[in-house]
Amino acid sequence: MKRKNFYRRFCHAFKKLRKREAGFTYVETVAVIAIGAVLTAGSVFSATKLISSAKKTAAKNQIEQYCSALQIYFIDCGRFPTTEQGLSALWQKPVFYPVPENWNGPYLDREPGHDPWGTDFKYLSSESSVMPSEVPEGLPFILVSYGADCKEGGKGEADDICSWK
Repeated sequence: MKRKNFYRRFCHAFKKLRKREAGFTYVETVAVIAIGAVLTAGSVFSATKLISSAKKTAAKNQIEQYCSALQIYFIDCGRFPTTEQGLSALWQKPVFYPVPENWNGPYLDREPGHDPWGTDFKYLSSESSVMPSEVPEGLPFILVSYGADCKEGGKGEADDICSWK
């Protein structure tokens, strides 16, 4: 009898113990969710910084590609495109004066596009009367991407990316 009683009590206690250990408590669950949220927030912050850096690098690379194409245009045509002709002169023969007779383009693989922030690159030839004051003397042209804020000037992520810097 004592054994039977002991066995029943033991089985009952063991079942209770198994029920208690079968799942996670509310506090454990909240702690795991909080840790996951902190780790996710940190990785999103890091990814945002990487994306910003990648956009700046892409804009610099695009400006370098356009500068190279403009140099080849100059070799063929004897002059750089005017501000009015713009970067589209690298893709199709300009129709605005002066129309280059030796145009041998297109000088790019595809039509000039936007910067990584979705705005057009600003192209100014040295003949332009609206050349910014911070541009060094003697440059035949300038190319500018206004950065994340899409406005002239800016610091940090909104910094302008220029062909002369």
